[in-house]
Amino acid sequence: MAKITGLGGVFYVVENPEATRTWYREKLGLDGDYGPQLNWSEEPGDRPYSLISHFAEDKYIKPGKGGFMINLRVDDLDGFTALLKERGVEILDSADEGYGKFAWILDPDGIKIELWEQVEAPD
Repeated sequence: MAKITGLGGVFYVVENPEATRTWYREKLGLDGDYGPQLNWSEEPGDRPYSLISHFAEDKYIKPGKGGFMINLRVDDLDGFTALLKERGVEILDSADEGYGKFAWILDPDGIKIELWEQVEAPD
């Protein structure tokens, strides 16, 4: 049976695409031929899925603009947020929810980005 196999991309309109692409490359280390690109791998204990979540209110998305948020998986949240701070990126907040550690930032266009370090999936 045919099925969806993963997240292909996130697409949205920005005022200055080249400046946004440069920010993602310089601040987050994401680059590719057609824009920031994530290369997936299946590490031991990994949760091999991406979520599409729906909210009745946009409180979770605030202070981001546009009514949506991007979630990016990271392997070391503390190390990555330290790197972002060195690069001049403000960390809005952080939390440890037991199933993962989270931090939130805004890209230069005001789009909220959630950084997620997953906890190893139980056996």
